[in-house]
Amino acid sequence: MPAAANTAAPNAINPHLQSWLGTLAQARGEVGLCTTIATSGRLTRAVGLVLEAVGLQLPVGSDCLIELPPGYPQRHAEAEVVGFAGDRLFLMAQSEVAGLLPGARVFARPGPAQSAGGGSGDAHTKRLPVGEGMLGRVVDAAGRPLDGLGPLDVSRRVPLGAPPINPLARAPIDSVLDVGVRAINAMLTVGRGQRMGLFAGSGVGKSVLLGMMARYTSAEVIVVGLIGERGREVKDFIENTLGEEGLARSVVVAAPADNSPLMRLQGAAYATCLAEYFRDQGRDVLLIMDSLTRYAMAQREIALAVGEPPATKGYPPSVFAKLPALVERAGNGARDANGRGGSITAFYTVLSEGDDQQDPIADSARAILDGHVVLSRTLAEAGHYPAIDIEASISRAMTALIEPSQFDTVRRFKQALSRYQRNRDLISVGAYAAGHDPQLDQAIALYPRIEAFLQQPMHERCDYAASIERMGSLFESA
Repeated sequence: MPAAANTAAPNAINPHLQSWLGTLAQARGEVGLCTTIATSGRLTRAVGLVLEAVGLQLPVGSDCLIELPPGYPQRHAEAEVVGFAGDRLFLMAQSEVAGLLPGARVFARPGPAQSAGGGSGDAHTKRLPVGEGMLGRVVDAAGRPLDGLGPLDVSRRVPLGAPPINPLARAPIDSVLDVGVRAINAMLTVGRGQRMGLFAGSGVGKSVLLGMMARYTSAEVIVVGLIGERGREVKDFIENTLGEEGLARSVVVAAPADNSPLMRLQGAAYATCLAEYFRDQGRDVLLIMDSLTRYAMAQREIALAVGEPPATKGYPPSVFAKLPALVERAGNGARDANGRGGSITAFYTVLSEGDDQQDPIADSARAILDGHVVLSRTLAEAGHYPAIDIEASISRAMTALIEPSQFDTVRRFKQALSRYQRNRDLISVGAYAAGHDPQLDQAIALYPRIEAFLQQPMHERCDYAASIERMGSLFESA
């Protein structure tokens, strides 16, 4: 029999195949009507900040949803896994919640299987938005806009954590970053990729100094993390201190004091994550975090709540492990074949309780940072702004950035200032007679110009070259 006789018509469909396709379509429709079954645990304990749940196995850092009874504005409360013991999970709510019942169901919040930027990811890894559309915006620790300007124009989400950079792969600190503040530019020269601490008590002009650096710096992008500060200060810093000029090239992450300790920790990590994104694009970034102390306090709240024993002044050991893990993410990245690469120059404010420079957080921060700027309450009370105590401050990278002639001028400047300060009481009561000490005589003659040099109005910018020239002119005129 010819083969052509058994060939079906081109458009004909096998009756058995047609029946099978119909059955498949019917089954697909019935599956769509089924209720999704989600694995859940239940709440067994709620004491203080910590919630305990059983019936779920989730890694630390996972997001959870806790069912609320009917009648509440939200159906679920958001929480995060902060620890476990045996089959018990320790959770902490991400915001203030009320209405939790014993035995309430706890669900794992599903996460994206892939990031928008490509690549596979863990379903439990928290990912937050990054991108050029973040510039000029103010967001909370979860990446939600706070400025009322609509949704963020970004399509990429990245995990909060980042693998540590090989220290040998980092580019060296070999170029100056102009911060627009004369005293810092000339006396405490900061390099691109350097990490500095700003040590201050309350009410000594810390926020104003940060705002001056944000407005006047030569960095291309500014990332500001307002962590654990007063909510009133957030708006005041953005509108009055940072201003439109500074905000246009900035991203502000706000996690004020009334946020949960989890969100305060996340806010600091998110600000660092944004700075890393822009650095990886080859930009020079200025990261300002206010404050590192509030970050440590948030970690202390969490650690003590889950049962970690306190160590130094009530701070558990995990606090002193978290600080370098956060700080080490800043700095220079690797350079490409053409010698180009991005940088994160970071300023972390450290609140000294009672102006105590030996506070455990201040002491730990001083050891892991590349220098520190100390603000003096005595100078602030005398109307000397910025109230930078030059004698107590240092930039560890400065000697590799400046010329020997400039270093010699800085040394002479500090010697004259120090000599005058040591003899200030004698001079003020008239107990010193001119001519007994030629170096002190010169310091007395220079002091009015030294004091004027170190002061700078908040609306005045002084670039690096002008700062060096004016410092040199002090001794030329002398």
